[in-house]
Amino acid sequence: MSFTTADVVKLRKVTGAGMMDCKNALTEAEGNFDRALEIIRERGKLVANKRADREASEGVVLAKVNGTNKVGAMVVLNCETDFVAKNENFIAFADSILNIALENNAEDLNALKQLQLDGRTIEAQVTEQTGIIGEKIELSYYNKINAEHVITYIHPGNKLAAIVGFNKAGVEMQVAKDVAMQVAAMAPIAIDKNSVPAEVITKELDIAKEKYRQEGKPEAMLDKIAQGALVKFFQESTLLNQTYVKDGKISIRDFLSQVDKELTVTEFDRYTLSV
Repeated sequence: MSFTTADVVKLRKVTGAGMMDCKNALTEAEGNFDRALEIIRERGKLVANKRADREASEGVVLAKVNGTNKVGAMVVLNCETDFVAKNENFIAFADSILNIALENNAEDLNALKQLQLDGRTIEAQVTEQTGIIGEKIELSYYNKINAEHVITYIHPGNKLAAIVGFNKAGVEMQVAKDVAMQVAAMAPIAIDKNSVPAEVITKELDIAKEKYRQEGKPEAMLDKIAQGALVKFFQESTLLNQTYVKDGKISIRDFLSQVDKELTVTEFDRYTLSV
């Protein structure tokens, strides 16, 4: 069977593979389009297997909300090099995965991978992209937040993103954005001190006691001194108690109270790729 340039272009449009890869696949398939499509997909699996042990530490972190502003989602699509991470097609692919996640309200990462994108599972599409791009591609993270009002923030460069959920609908855009940027910049570990895991508190107390023990403080006073250090830890590491980065005289709790005394954060998430 013969094939035309139009067939090559069509195969490229369907797969995203390069023109020469599409031409070679059609040649190997003797012009059979479906077989050529399968050849490209098989090559994707082969490349993925060969690169399985490679480190995919680059990539993009994307987040967005649905039309009601009540659901926010975040995905992390990894690759091996910053060159690929900055590629428009790679970013668009990650964005399409994020859109599918929101449209289907995917529960977790495994559920997201099984959703359909252009007639194939996202998991299969990621594998095929590995073959097309020639680098290990991995969908490594997904999370969603449901709240009365949700906002997302993506730091320029697509390496850092945050999602924040509020207890009330209709939060002013700038107010919500400021809190999301606070999360991105200051990396809180919890909303308030009551939501800090017990094991984290125990670890911080142990660290503080050992620090002051090394400084020669009396053993009998270590517990009391460590509790004081814990108060500072809560102030620096929990969102509502952190100093508002745009106004060093108030906390995030104070900032929200100035807008609405009942307004607070119900959930947040933050993800960054090490750079």
